[in-house]
Amino acid sequence: MHASTQLLNEQFINNAWVPSLNKTHRPVLDPYRETHIAEVTRGDPADVDAAVAAARRALPAWRATAETRRSEYLKAIAAGLESRREALAELSSRNNGKPLAEAYQDLEDAIACYRYYAGAAVALRERQGTVEDTGQPDLEARRYWDSIGVVGLITPWNFPLVSSAWKLAPALAAGCTVVFKPSEITPLPERVLAEIVREAGLPPGVFNLLQGDGEGIGAPLSRHPGIDKLSFTGSNPVGEAVMRAAAQGVRPVSLELGGKSPILVTEDADLALARDLVMAGICYNAGQMCSATSRLLVHERLADDLYAAIDAAMAELRLGDSLAAETDMGPLVSAAQQERVRGYVALAEEEGLRSETPAHALPEHGFFVAPRLYREVPTTSRLWREEIFGPVLCARRVADDAEAIALANDSDFGLAATVVAGDPDRAEAIARQLEAGNVWCNGDQVAPPQGSWGGMKHSGIGRELGQAGLEAYLESKRITRPAR
Repeated sequence: MHASTQLLNEQFINNAWVPSLNKTHRPVLDPYRETHIAEVTRGDPADVDAAVAAARRALPAWRATAETRRSEYLKAIAAGLESRREALAELSSRNNGKPLAEAYQDLEDAIACYRYYAGAAVALRERQGTVEDTGQPDLEARRYWDSIGVVGLITPWNFPLVSSAWKLAPALAAGCTVVFKPSEITPLPERVLAEIVREAGLPPGVFNLLQGDGEGIGAPLSRHPGIDKLSFTGSNPVGEAVMRAAAQGVRPVSLELGGKSPILVTEDADLALARDLVMAGICYNAGQMCSATSRLLVHERLADDLYAAIDAAMAELRLGDSLAAETDMGPLVSAAQQERVRGYVALAEEEGLRSETPAHALPEHGFFVAPRLYREVPTTSRLWREEIFGPVLCARRVADDAEAIALANDSDFGLAATVVAGDPDRAEAIARQLEAGNVWCNGDQVAPPQGSWGGMKHSGIGRELGQAGLEAYLESKRITRPAR
């Protein structure tokens, strides 16, 4: 450990920072400077036991807390994030490697999410006791919703503060207590969130944050009998392990997993719009998005012009320091992720895939991989079928909408898609035929808290955001009695 590196050996349990029982650590890096900025504990199963115990003790009182009061806590968390806006954006950018402008957008999205679920908590109170039809004149029934209990939340490294808001805000609004494991790669923003939660005045044990890796925290949390529900966002192999662990005790799970999303461009699409949406879909966050539209299906009449426009736009991207205002794309999050993406680039060479994207002069340091477009990639290629999680775009030209739709749906994944067409009705008609949980027509990948997020097939189970996001943390109860 470098002399100036911060040692993070504490877990946030019961509103206090307590030493982890595991004294071994892993480095937390600045992916542009390739320097250690912290050392974080790997965590210990005993830490999980302590956090779950705290959450279970806090559950009865928190579950009984009025929804309007829970709403006020969520508003306070949003205000705490807002008051630290500049510092948190810089911290997230430095820890993750994303450009500062993207880190600011993440923060705004997180704030909006807490405020949305503050309103949803009030709405939940208003619908408690909803009268329902029994079909029998001598019976009456009412519907209530109770919190599901203690929930284990596990989030990835690509969107710090955002992924956690999507889980924490509805869980707290529903009356659940929480044991939260952020990624060990990007733990720093979420540590600040713990301080914000404490300042917001949440009772001890309602929110517990555990730092650590999969072995020290993730696996023990997933199989802990004191957890009533698990919500996980991350890779498919780990998601399957979480689901297997949840099977013990028949506990519900929400899984938001991988993607290999298509972007379909018709012959009448606006060329500049198509170029911009393709670029945003593959280069935002350096392509480290489960919803990255990494498969381009473009009508043969527009293909050559669009390919040339994308190559030119990729060549013009400014790669560099994530904290610099002029940077368009930062580095990948880690050396391991860089090697993973480089492996696919090497595989493309082995397969003889064709790219005409001009070579980038990469910065002298940082975990960079230059963006590139591969043309006419066979559907049998691993680059076409597997999630790369980097700025690598595979393209094919198609003869018509039917071919584009068939190729788009020929995937194990079904998280997201984009359609770009000159006729908005045509775009929506195509979208209706796509096997994806989220489809954008002629627009960017917006995911407001009022919306819905989740996928089909191997992309996961359940939905986050919107009313569905709240329902994921509630149990429905119907009470029937003789009519009065």
